[in-house]
Amino acid sequence: MSDEIILATHGLGKEFRGFAAVSGVNLQIRRGTIHALIGPNGAGKTTVFNLLTKFLPPTGGRIEYDGEDITGLRPAEVARRGLIRSFQISAVFPHMSALDNVRVALLRTAGGAHRFWSSNRALDAFTERAMSLLDDVGLSEFAHVLAVELAYGRKRALEIATTLALEPKLMLLDEPTQGMGVEDVDRVTALIKRVAVGRTVLMVEHNLKVVSTLADRITVLARGQVLSEGDYATVSNDPRVMEAYLGVSAEEAAQEATHA
Repeated sequence: MSDEIILATHGLGKEFRGFAAVSGVNLQIRRGTIHALIGPNGAGKTTVFNLLTKFLPPTGGRIEYDGEDITGLRPAEVARRGLIRSFQISAVFPHMSALDNVRVALLRTAGGAHRFWSSNRALDAFTERAMSLLDDVGLSEFAHVLAVELAYGRKRALEIATTLALEPKLMLLDEPTQGMGVEDVDRVTALIKRVAVGRTVLMVEHNLKVVSTLADRITVLARGQVLSEGDYATVSNDPRVMEAYLGVSAEEAAQEATHA
C-alpha cells in the first residue's frame, strides 16, 4: 500500500442471510484529505462505516489501515490505532460540562479511568489541553455549560472536540450535519474544514452542498457497490449518479448534458 494511502479496502463485502448489502467495495483514502462517501438511501454507506470500524465483520474482502491488515481486529483495537468514529458513537455525557467531557476524553487517551464517585483532581492536569480543544471548535465560552444545554450544532462541535481528544489519525464522521438548520450546517461545515487541516477525514453525508464544499474526493455507492468516484465535478456530472439520485435514466442524463 502506498505511503499516501491511510485506509484501503479490497473487495469488501457484507451479506445478511444471502442479501449482499455491500459487495466488492474498493476504497482508497489518501492521507491528509477529506473523502466523502455518498449515495441514495439504502446504498450501503452505514454498513461500510460499520465494517471499517469493526462493528460488523465482513463476509468478504479485507481492510488495510496505516499499512496493517485490520480485517480481523475488534472495534477497541482499531480505535487504539487512531481510527476514530464520531457522532454515531458519541463520547459526550449530557449532564457533564463541555470542559469535563473533553477532559474525560483526554484522560481516556492517557490510559486513565474516570470514577464518577471520586475526586476530579485527576482531570485537572488536562484542563489546559481541554480548553485548547474547546477553543479549536469555538466552544471556549461554553466550557462550563452542561452538554445537554448546548444548542444542537454546538453539541456536534463538542463531539468533534472529544473526538480530537482521542488523537485520531483518521476521523470517520457519520452524517455530521443531519437534522440541522442552515445556520448550524454552515457552522459545522466551517468547523470540519478547520479541524481537518493536517488530518484525514472520511465522512458519510447526505447534504451535497456540504460535500461539494469539503470533499477532496467522493465515492458514490449504489446498491452496495461503488458507482462512481472522483472530485465533485466528476461525480455530479456522471449520468449514473444522476440516475441513482434523481431517477433520471443514464441515457436521458447524457442527452441533457449534450444539449446543455
